[in-house]
Amino acid sequence: MCHCDSACGWWADRAARPRTSRIELRARRWPLNRLEWLRACACTPDGASGGTSDAGSGSVLAIGLVAGMVSLLGLVLPFSLAIAARHTVTAAADAAALAAADTAIGIHAGFPCERAAQVVEANGASLAGCTVDGLVVTVEAARAVIGLTVSARATAGPAR
Repeated sequence: MCHCDSACGWWADRAARPRTSRIELRARRWPLNRLEWLRACACTPDGASGGTSDAGSGSVLAIGLVAGMVSLLGLVLPFSLAIAARHTVTAAADAAALAAADTAIGIHAGFPCERAAQVVEANGASLAGCTVDGLVVTVEAARAVIGLTVSARATAGPAR
């Protein structure tokens, strides 16, 4: 219903409408038919007032939803990249520990920590630490992702 005031001459509730004769309406120069009342009051036939139109509110809602999704993505993306890097670094440390243990046992020639450094760098990380205790080798690999340092430690050697 139209929410216009009495200055326009149209009342949504017929009971609340002031009782005036057509002579008074002509004297006040109010339009007589409903279409002219709606135009004078800037109301639409479905009842929305011209001053309280909600045209364009869907666009505002869509922009708000897109902004919310972008901000949520901005919060979640760094954590997901850090988790992916953690898996990569863990795999690099595991592979380097196994390769270094093979070298310590004598399967491959060379030094265990040098071999571990080669394997870790081939997997996109850097060697943060290498400890050889007899035939058991402990390797620590690290990688920087978005300002965070992700590290993992792995130990390999013969079964006891």
